[in-house]
Amino acid sequence: MTQYYSDLLKKSKIRTQISKLSRHLNMELACLLHDLHLSSSSSEKPLPSPSLPPITELLSRLQEKLIGASTDCEKSSLIGRVERLFQTADPHWLFPANQDNGWAELQDAYSSLVNVLIGCAALPLCEGDCDSLPAAAYQSIPSRAGPVCSSLTALLGTLGNRGRQTSLLLAVAPAVAVFAVTHFQDQAWTSCSSRAAAQSLQEALLRAGGWRDSPHLLMGDRSQREEGEEGGKNRGILGGILDVLQHQLTKDSWQRCEAVKLVFAWTLLQVTRPSLTPHLSHLLPPSLLLNDHYRPENCMLGVRCLHHIVLNTPAADLRQFNRAEVIYQALFKHLYTTETAVIQSVLSCLLDLLLVLEKPPSSLAPSSSRRKPCRHDDVLRLVLRHMEAEDKVALRRVYASALPLYIDRMGVAVCRHLRQVERVVLGYLEVRDPPEETSRLKILEVLQRTTRAAWPRMACHVAVLLRCLLKLLVAVSSDCQLSDSVRQKLMNETSVCLKLLDGCCHGDLQPLLQQVDSSCCSSEVLSCLATVTVTTER
Repeated sequence: MTQYYSDLLKKSKIRTQISKLSRHLNMELACLLHDLHLSSSSSEKPLPSPSLPPITELLSRLQEKLIGASTDCEKSSLIGRVERLFQTADPHWLFPANQDNGWAELQDAYSSLVNVLIGCAALPLCEGDCDSLPAAAYQSIPSRAGPVCSSLTALLGTLGNRGRQTSLLLAVAPAVAVFAVTHFQDQAWTSCSSRAAAQSLQEALLRAGGWRDSPHLLMGDRSQREEGEEGGKNRGILGGILDVLQHQLTKDSWQRCEAVKLVFAWTLLQVTRPSLTPHLSHLLPPSLLLNDHYRPENCMLGVRCLHHIVLNTPAADLRQFNRAEVIYQALFKHLYTTETAVIQSVLSCLLDLLLVLEKPPSSLAPSSSRRKPCRHDDVLRLVLRHMEAEDKVALRRVYASALPLYIDRMGVAVCRHLRQVERVVLGYLEVRDPPEETSRLKILEVLQRTTRAAWPRMACHVAVLLRCLLKLLVAVSSDCQLSDSVRQKLMNETSVCLKLLDGCCHGDLQPLLQQVDSSCCSSEVLSCLATVTVTTER
């Protein structure tokens, strides 16, 4: 029993000592802040007292206080004091010049404090790979982000006036940039005021480092990327930002924070060649992760990132380590989806990626041997197959809009797919697509390009195509729901198709067309056919 009371007494003494130490630290910090006139609104910048400790010690104490703050009110008060510290304290004390031995310590101290400040407005994390958090989960974030932006803006304002502190600026800039990008986007965790504060923070960062804009911030100047301190002000911070994001962009963690994918995509889309290639190993894996996700919005973001990589990376670098083939396989599987926006993005990206993987069939020289099927054939064959069976109007428009470019890419090699192309043309021209008739107009363009590319093989398809085109002219001329401009455009494109087919048949269509009279069609159709019988074109 005596031992029990002895233990209680010891625990009580320990708690008393901890409480005294905490009060002592609070009083010491308060006195220190008071010595710096942080609680006053004086516009003069006082010189620090000789008794003040090194700035690293104060930054460490501020960091501890912020971590230990239990309420938002307490954190907000401390963040306000940090802001006044950076606004009113002597810059020579905040950023001492004689730090040859302790410069790394100073950078670590500022970097740690910046990270703690940013953590005060950290977004809540999702549980596992569940759906997005409700908007109510982010309700308190804008009010926290505003003061943090103000304090970091004050730090950058003072630091930017110290022209020689480039290495310190580069140490804190990546984390600050990630925070600013997170909060200046129109998302559930931002408000008008927090977005304005984040935008001001981004502008303060650009001013502090002498960067012109966001791409310059990320990429820097080509001539000074490898320079040291003197050229550092024009160095980019892309590598630093990727280091900040790296641990959040793994397969198991990227879905836990909604902002990470948006910050990554924003960063990537600002970077162009040749600055993208050195960081390709860090940019490609997260893009593939987004591309593989089941949610359409994440998938589209991933495809957009992959397309940007394809456009801004030399073909040799994409082919290295089989990267281009990996991207191709990741995109090709999306051709089986029924998401309109995904299909549209994928078809556009594949068109550019195929040029990296192989020469376009249209550029190949004539050969006596049979041409081997290539990836262009695989994509076109699958697209045509899906077009035949598709009944969704929006998806039919996407397919029809993309097909002309693929026909051009194939050139005369489209002969291998003529039967499929014919079935698609017949099926799409029969179905109305008001009000703009996008599908019909694009399919007429497909027929024109196919006829020009494969005209020696078109003669055996003329009969069925002629019937379809004449039916289209009659249907369009009697469709009162079409506007005059759309009707005229459809009839003009149809007449071009008829001229091209007539050229393939060496003028054999003209006698047939001249037999059409007013007993079976309108005067509009007759005038359209008259333009075909006047001239021929191969």
